[in-house]
Amino acid sequence: MKAVWMGIVGASALLLVGTVQASPDLAKSSGCMNCHTVDKKMVGPGFKDVAAKYKGDSGAAASLAGKVKNGTKGAWGPIPMPPNANVSDENIKTLVTWILSLK
Repeated sequence: MKAVWMGIVGASALLLVGTVQASPDLAKSSGCMNCHTVDKKMVGPGFKDVAAKYKGDSGAAASLAGKVKNGTKGAWGPIPMPPNANVSDENIKTLVTWILSLK
């Protein structure tokens, strides 16, 4: 039984690491990196700044997913973020989870 649990834990860790490593590529292929970088403001805020702003907010993932999907105005200044209807909900969830994990 212990071997089964160790296998489950190991597989879960691999999936998590794979998701985190894939997210920068997913951010690029989804068009996020056209306006954002990981650690500094470009057109939009750096992803680390987003993570810091929402640190400790239990509703952050759902809120950010909605902003990514539908766009937003005024959250980080006068330039609006356009909607990203072409990005799947699953990919948005992966991206938001990755962004919120940044320090």
